[in-house]
Amino acid sequence: MDRILQFLKHLYEKLRIALFFGILLQVSFSFRFVSLESSPSSSNSSRSVGSLDPVTPDDATWILTSSFVIFTMQTGFGLLESGAVTKKNEVNILMKNAADVVLGGLSYWMFGYGFQYGNGPGTTYFWGIGSFFLDSEPQSMGVVFATFIFQLSFATTATTIVSGAMAERTDFHAYCIFSFLNTLTYCIPAGWLWAEHGFLKHLGALDFAGSCAVHLTGGASALVAAMMLKPRLRRYDNGPEPLPMGNPGNALVGTFTLWWGWLVFNCGSSFGISGDKWHYAGRSAVNTINASLGGGLAGLIYSYAKNRIFLVGDLINSILGALVAVTAGSGFLRAWESLVVGAIGAVLVNMVAPFMDRYRIDDPVGAVAVHAMGGLWGMIAVGLFIDNDSLLNLTHGRSGLFKGGGFYLLGVQLLACLAVSAWSMIITFLILKSINYFVPIRLAPPEEILGADFVEHDVKHEGYDYEVMMTELERLGLKLRHPRVPNPPRNQWDDHLILQYIEKVLVQCESTDSSIDPLTTVGASPPNIAAQEHFFIRGGRRADGCFLS
Repeated sequence: MDRILQFLKHLYEKLRIALFFGILLQVSFSFRFVSLESSPSSSNSSRSVGSLDPVTPDDATWILTSSFVIFTMQTGFGLLESGAVTKKNEVNILMKNAADVVLGGLSYWMFGYGFQYGNGPGTTYFWGIGSFFLDSEPQSMGVVFATFIFQLSFATTATTIVSGAMAERTDFHAYCIFSFLNTLTYCIPAGWLWAEHGFLKHLGALDFAGSCAVHLTGGASALVAAMMLKPRLRRYDNGPEPLPMGNPGNALVGTFTLWWGWLVFNCGSSFGISGDKWHYAGRSAVNTINASLGGGLAGLIYSYAKNRIFLVGDLINSILGALVAVTAGSGFLRAWESLVVGAIGAVLVNMVAPFMDRYRIDDPVGAVAVHAMGGLWGMIAVGLFIDNDSLLNLTHGRSGLFKGGGFYLLGVQLLACLAVSAWSMIITFLILKSINYFVPIRLAPPEEILGADFVEHDVKHEGYDYEVMMTELERLGLKLRHPRVPNPPRNQWDDHLILQYIEKVLVQCESTDSSIDPLTTVGASPPNIAAQEHFFIRGGRRADGCFLS
C-alpha cells in the first residue's frame, strides 16, 4: 500500500505539469464547453477537404481504399527497422509492429476516436467527448466507419514511429502496455488540428496529411523514449559513429514500401474525390513524389560530400525526411516548391542524426531526426510557401510569408508545433514512468546480450550458440528474469534428433565400443564463446536493467 501511495504522489507531481499546460490553453484561448448534436448523422468526424462537401459513395471508396494501402506501410516500417538493428532483434521489431496494430487499434476504437472526434456534451476546444467504443446507426455508418478506419491507420503509424527509437533494449511485456496507452498521445493533438472542435483548427493551423499530427507527435515521443531508456549496452564505447545496419537490403526494401505507401498516405488525405477534392489528391501525388526526388538527390550529394561514399542510411533518411516534410503541405504547395521543401528536409534530417549520437541519445533507426525534424520543417514550410486556396478555401484566406501573407500563418504553424511537441513529450513521459513502476521497460543486461528474439519470442538464429552464451552469463553472475532452455536452430534440429537417437541406442545396447563417439560422428562441436565476441560487444555501456531512477 505504501508503494502505491508513493507512486500516486510521484505521479501527481508529474501530472501538475500537464494540468498546467491544459489550464494555460484553456485560459489563453477562452475555452468553453460546447454542446453539439451527438447523433451520428451530424458527426463532425468527416475530415473532408474544407469540411464543406458531404462524403459521397465515391469518396468513401477512396477513403477505404487509401486506408487499406496505408496499413501496408506497417510492412515497410517493419522491414526498415528490422534491417537497421542486429539480427538477434529483428523478429522483436516485427512483433512490436504487430502489437501496434492490435493493441493500438483496440485502444483507438475504445477511446481514441472518441477523444479525437467526439462531439457530445463535455466537448471542448481541447478534446472531444463521445463515440467511445465506436458504433453507428445504419444511416450514418458509411462516413463514420470510413473515417474511423482511415484515422486508425494514422494512429498506429504514430506509435510505430516510437518503437524504432526503443529498439534492441525494450521489454516486450512493457511495450505492449505502452502500445495500448500511446493512443492518448496521438488522438488529442490530432483533434486539435483536424476535428471541428480543435483550437488549432480554429486558429487556422494547416496540416494536410500529418506532418505535425502524426510525425511530429511520433518523433517527439520517440525522443523522450530514447532518452528515458538510455543507450544500448556499450553503444558509445567506440565513439558516436553510427553502427552498421544488420540487413541494409531489408532496410531499402522497407523504404520502397513506405515510399509508395506515402503517396496514398498523402493523397488519401483529400478525403474524397468528389467535387473539387480530386484536384487536391492529384496535386498531393505530384508534390509527394517531387519532394522525395529532391530529398533523395540532396541525400546523395550530402552523403558523398561528407563521406566520399554513398551510405545507405543517409539515402534512406533523406528520402523519408523529405516525405515527412512535404506531408503537411502536399495539397497546397506548387510542384517546384515541393522539390525545395524535400531537399531542405533531407539536409536537416542528416544534420540532426549525428547530433543525437553526439549527446548519446541512442535512436537505432533515426526516428527522431526523420519524423520530429522532418515534421517541424514541414509545418514551417507551409507557413512560408503556400498560396491562398481558391477552390475550397482550405487556407481560410491566408497565405504564407513568402506569398505576402505576413507572419500570422507562420506563427500559428509554430504554435501548433510547440503545443503538439509539449503534449507528446509530457504524455509519453508519464506513460513510460507509470509502466516502469510496475513492469521494467528495459531489458536486463543478460537479456539484452542474448537478444530480444530469443528472450522474448524463443527465436534462435544461426551463428549464435545460445547454450554456451547462457552458461557464460551464469558464470559471470548474470541471470535471466525468465530462464530458458535453448533448443537448436531449425537447420540443426535434424542433427539434434539423430544425436539423441544414437545416444539412446548406445545406452540400450550397453555398448562398450569406445570407438563410437556420437558427438564426433554426427556433427562438429558448438563454436567457442570467444567466436561470439562480436555478440557481446554489440551495443553501448553497462546498464543495471532499470532505466528510470
